Amino acid sequence: MAIQNSDIKYLTPIAVDVKKKKYCRFKKAGIKYIDYKDADFLLKFVNEQGKILPRRITGTSTKYQKKVAQAVKRARHLCLMPYVADLLK
Repeated sequence: MAIQNSDIKYLTPIAVDVKKKKYCRFKKAGIKYIDYKDADFLLKFVNEQGKILPRRITGTSTKYQKKVAQAVKRARHLCLMPYVADLLK
């Protein structure tokens, strides 16, 4: 007797990884210049310890990741953002 797929019953639903597609928020919004004076916006690209988040986590394109890194470094230099922090967010 052949077992059909419709005969199989699962107690829990099968976990299917559906990952959201990463996108560059700068390309989507049409942002051309990243302002280093806007520290609240730049905090989205920094983790709790003050490190800049990589592209693979944020989904930012290469062009804008370089601009974000430069803006964060400028904001740190002008003391708008800390270099190192304990539980920044």
